[in-house]
Amino acid sequence: MLRMLNEVAGYRLEAEDGALGAVKDFLFDEEFWTVRHMVADTRKWLPGRKVLVSPMSINAVDWTSRKVDVVMTKEDVQKAPELDEDAPVSREYERRWYDAYGMPYYWGTPAGAWGGVMFPADLVGAGQPPEAAKEKEDPEEDRRVLRSAAEVAGYHIQTGDGEIGHVDDYIFDDETWTIRYLVVDTRNWLPGRNVLLAPGWLDSIYWADRDVTTSLSREAVQRAPEFDPSVPVNREYEQRLYDYYGRPVYWNP
Repeated sequence: MLRMLNEVAGYRLEAEDGALGAVKDFLFDEEFWTVRHMVADTRKWLPGRKVLVSPMSINAVDWTSRKVDVVMTKEDVQKAPELDEDAPVSREYERRWYDAYGMPYYWGTPAGAWGGVMFPADLVGAGQPPEAAKEKEDPEEDRRVLRSAAEVAGYHIQTGDGEIGHVDDYIFDDETWTIRYLVVDTRNWLPGRNVLLAPGWLDSIYWADRDVTTSLSREAVQRAPEFDPSVPVNREYEQRLYDYYGRPVYWNP
């Protein structure tokens, strides 16, 4: 099912032996636009540390009671490599993080967002990462960092002929944790109107300028099927959106 990502912010994180805290942020990669970690607010019992929870560790999500059950204990969380609360999460840190838990890497194979399996939990049962992924990669690879969803919210959307709005939220698949759409707030041009853009329709992200660019025209984005945040995104709406932009759908490769 497709859901609003910010809906999950504030959900309680429950370990096997008690509360871990609450979901504070989400870290995603630029290649697959998939959430790799939730960032937990654990200041009540583990202040000053950035605590990560991978979708691979999720046992169940109770959408009604706003709770995420994870297959971890508080001791498990404390044994993760330390990382300052404001520090970025690099590929080099991720290696140490996954090694500490004996969990497989999600990178190293070309077959999709989760290394050849569809769902993050399935990767745990797929065994350890291939040797190619375990080997030290080049320094540029190790400097790659995951991006904060909270940081990118607010970035300006620059079309081929001018600005059209800003990133307001994200629509993600609650099984694969892949971000399917950016919710674009166009209120400066079209009061109260939101539209969706798929990551594949974007060209670049300029982190220093806080800009997201697309070759789509401003008029094309303005006239796109309107998105109502109060109504769940269903396949009928997605089909209309893809038909409007003349793009191949992601669910039928």
